[in-house]
Order: sequence, then C-alpha cells, then structure tokens
Amino acid sequence: MHQRSRLQPIRLGFEEHRQLLRWSRSPRRVGRALALRARIILHCRHGRSNRQVAQRLGMPEQTVCKWRQRFVAAGVLGLLDHPRSGAPRSISDSLVETVLAKTLHEPPPDAERWSSRRLATEVGISQQAVLRIWRAFEL
Repeated sequence: MHQRSRLQPIRLGFEEHRQLLRWSRSPRRVGRALALRARIILHCRHGRSNRQVAQRLGMPEQTVCKWRQRFVAAGVLGLLDHPRSGAPRSISDSLVETVLAKTLHEPPPDAERWSSRRLATEVGISQQAVLRIWRAFEL
C-alpha cells in the first residue's frame, strides 16, 4: 500500500502574509516568477495539497513542491532566486538600488523618463548594465 507523505504545514506570520500579498499583486515590480512563487505559498497555506495548488495555478506539481519546501526551510527569503555560478557581480546592490530608484521615482530634469544611455552616464555604469538591471526587474 502506498503511504502518502505529510505535507509541511504553511503558517504565515502577519508580516510574511503582507509581503507575499504585496509580491503576488505586483508582478511588474517584483518579476513574474517571484509573484507566482508568492501565489503558490498563499494557496498552500489553505491546507491544499501540491497537486491541488498545481491544478489551480496551471503548473507542474513539482514546481509547487519545490517552492513549498523552500518556504518551509527559509521563509519568504527562500522564494528569492539563489545566486548562480559564473563571474561575480561587478555592480553592487546599492548601485542597483540607485538605478531602480532613479528609474521609478526620479525623472530626469528635462525629460519624461530616463534613457538607458543617460541613466548610465548619470550613475557611472555602462548602458548595457542599466539595460540588464531593467530587464531583471522587468522595467
């Protein structure tokens, strides 16, 4: 007889719940992948099985299982992308934050929005770096 494995229960604190809701409702700002992971956990907390959540969201059951396990192990931080192999980043988190803040909240003095060239010159990085940051955050 096949024995069913017990699912790890999902219990959310107030702040975790708020963070997941925020992420799930703003895929343009945080990225579609992170928004989907947040929705997975929000569905899992209702006691649904991986299969039920997968069917409800139209995705493979293995995907739901992966993100449930990561959430149980590390909370909301477990839903973030892990660093990948390759050359180390040459742009600091604070510089990425600067690019995002200027893009989203500080329009250039004499234009409606930043061009990648102009923003690159403003913050002292390459145009390609600005474009990679914009792409990573789906801007």
